[in-house]
Amino acid sequence: MAELDPATLMKKQVGEAAAALVQSGTIVGLGTGSTAAFMIQALGDRLKSGDLKEIQGITTSFQGEVLARECGIPLTTLDVVNYIDLAIDGADEVDPNLNLIKGGGAAHFQEKLVEAYAKRFVVIVDSSKLVDKLNLNFLLPVEVVPKALHPVTKAIEKMGAKVTLRMGVKKAGPVVTDQGNLILDVKFPHGIEDPAELEKTLNNIPGVLENGLFVNMADLVLVGSVIDGQPTVREIKR
Repeated sequence: MAELDPATLMKKQVGEAAAALVQSGTIVGLGTGSTAAFMIQALGDRLKSGDLKEIQGITTSFQGEVLARECGIPLTTLDVVNYIDLAIDGADEVDPNLNLIKGGGAAHFQEKLVEAYAKRFVVIVDSSKLVDKLNLNFLLPVEVVPKALHPVTKAIEKMGAKVTLRMGVKKAGPVVTDQGNLILDVKFPHGIEDPAELEKTLNNIPGVLENGLFVNMADLVLVGSVIDGQPTVREIKR
């Protein structure tokens, strides 16, 4: 196996640190993204070794479902269970109050659905994701029903934001979510002043399914860094 570079090794260590928080007999929300993938793989390794037993996973994307099955993690759904003990997922930005922007992978609707029902939500990121204010560097995704694309775009533009339809990279046309919807990437010129209020305002626009603001949801953030060429992991608690 090829040796991992320090940045990738750091992501792996963050994922493994999050996986170590999972206890036997629990229901776990399994996030989406490169760092979450390391977490899912680490959970699979713990199951195979016998260190972890009788867990069930609830995935936040089709990508995560495929990986979890490959790693031997038994899966369930919110239709079957009444709660989730612990959800683990990445983020695209984290502000000082542990509010998040998520949705770089267009999975934020399912992520929010799972993480809102979790008793505890742990976020796994690298230090570059820590920001003083949300939306200065990363665009805010808004998932929109296709028939409402035009009126929703105009409504958000009236709020003073620049709105762009997210386009596919290796396909012709726009990105389509697991729900069959489209993604608007939104940029406010001075960032987001009040994440809680904006989250509600956007979701109240007819045609919007969900946006990528996760406010007052994270309980713990595991932050990976590379210092002097060595990966490290630290905790930020609410």
